[in-house]
This record gives sequence, structure tokens and C-alpha cells, in this order.
Amino acid sequence: MKIICIGRNYTDHIKELANDKPTDPVIFLKPDTAILLKKQPFFIPDFSNDVHHEVEILVKISKVGKHIDKKFAHKYYDEIGLGIDFTARDLQQKLKEKGLPWEKAKAFDGAAVVGKWLPKSNFESVDAINFSLEKNGTVVQQGNTSLMLWKIDELIEYVSKYFTLKIGDIIFTGTPSGVAKVEANDELRGLIENNEMFKLTIK
Repeated sequence: MKIICIGRNYTDHIKELANDKPTDPVIFLKPDTAILLKKQPFFIPDFSNDVHHEVEILVKISKVGKHIDKKFAHKYYDEIGLGIDFTARDLQQKLKEKGLPWEKAKAFDGAAVVGKWLPKSNFESVDAINFSLEKNGTVVQQGNTSLMLWKIDELIEYVSKYFTLKIGDIIFTGTPSGVAKVEANDELRGLIENNEMFKLTIK
């Protein structure tokens, strides 16, 4: 399976990092080795002093597809989840300044938290899902999928132009504003509506 991540999909997050608003979705990949093992803490890697949390709505692909039209995209996923795209921001900045790929800052071991999954049928609309991240009991990120520049079905259409989507692939759909550094002993808790989707400790 592969993890397909979308960058710069919420206007407020684009502004907070002083990035340019893209004309097309920004795509990068994480390997399956980036998935943080269940019930394991996240260990801050020794190559970064500035790892940020980025909470994101996840979509799990349930059917093989290529060149999927947006009007059929809803047939290719049945579950919605929540996760974290951990980012070594200091390393990412150095790579961006040199015009180099971001993978070392985004795709390292443990950099992808994948929480529980909920049936898509639980939601009246996948384009109106509330989600949030708490750090040490305080809400630090919150968003709603209605605020995405590219909605879930549009992302599936776009991504499938370039990559064949296979069963079990996961799409990270982008993060809202509020990304920030994590510190040892922080406790992170992710929620969709009132459902706890994951909980983890930083080491």
C-alpha cells in the first residue's frame, strides 16, 4: 500500500507557513514504513529539533482505480479516518531552500499516524466533517472538510491521473492551521466530531 499526502489544501495553513496558494493539489508520498505502530509513542528523531504535528482527515481506498471521474470517486472509498502527518519543519525548510524533495522531512519512520476508521455512511456529507487535535488537553488544531480547497472526491480524481489507486491505499487530505512543534511528554488526541480516533505520547 502507499500513502498519498496532499499539501496546502487549507487557506489558513497556507498563510501560516507563508506559502503560495497552489493552482493544483500538492502531492507527496510516504512509504508504509512511515506508519507509526499502534499503541507506540512517537519518538522525535535525532535529525530534527522542530517536528510539527499536522492533523488530517484520511481516506482509505477500497477499490482499484485509475483516471477516476469525480462523479464516480465516492465509489472508491468506504471509510474515513484521522491521522497526523509529522513534519521535520527545520529539515523541510532546508530542503525547500535548495529545491530538493521533502521526503526526508515527511516520510521518515513513524511520521504517519493512522487512527481508527469510521464508515463513510456515518456522515451526512464527507464535505462537512469536523475534526480536531488536542495537545495536553487543549485544542490546537481544528478544521472542517468544507474548508478544503480540493474536496475528497476532487482529490481522488486528480491523484488517480498520476497514480493507480489500490485497495488499502490511504490519502492524507491536508491539514488546517495550528501546526506546531511537539515536545517530549506531550499527549496528542485526535477527534472526528466527538469520536476519539487516536491518542499518543511524544517521547
